Amino acid sequence: MAALCVVPVLASYIAFYFAPPGEYTNYGELLETKPLPEARLRLVDGSAFELGRLKGKWVLLMVDSGSCDEFCRRKLFTLRQLRLAQGKDMERIERAWLINDDAVPPAAALSEYQGTWLVRAGGSELLTQLPAAHSLSDHIYIVDPLGNLVLRYPRDADPGRIIKDLARLLKASRIG
Repeated sequence: MAALCVVPVLASYIAFYFAPPGEYTNYGELLETKPLPEARLRLVDGSAFELGRLKGKWVLLMVDSGSCDEFCRRKLFTLRQLRLAQGKDMERIERAWLINDDAVPPAAALSEYQGTWLVRAGGSELLTQLPAAHSLSDHIYIVDPLGNLVLRYPRDADPGRIIKDLARLLKASRIG
């Protein structure tokens, strides 16, 4: 009878102190949470834009040249699909493309990816605050509804795993 009481306690002790920790459940790289700086930015149409406009929503963020090569177009497509895959929660998500130069985005990108904020950010402090392993254009970032940068995904990230991360974030979040 005593063994019935001692065995579970002993097993939990061994598991807690000697078993290796399990894998993290998130796919994206967790970043040190820090608010993105308020920067004076412009949309591609020339109108003023402040990041505060996106507060209260989760933001899928990418950085790339306005000329938008094939990799850029794949990221735009991925951002759109990630948002659509969230179903009824997709209204809680915004998409933003930070354009890091003066190149004019192709008309096809403008029409095909409507709903994505096209923000001119070249030379802004905002770009210096985004952590990158190699190049800013390699990553997709997630910004929380409070304006904090929270996750970063690698070049050619698996969209299915990003969808799962987003679903978990939206389910756990009471803000945005």
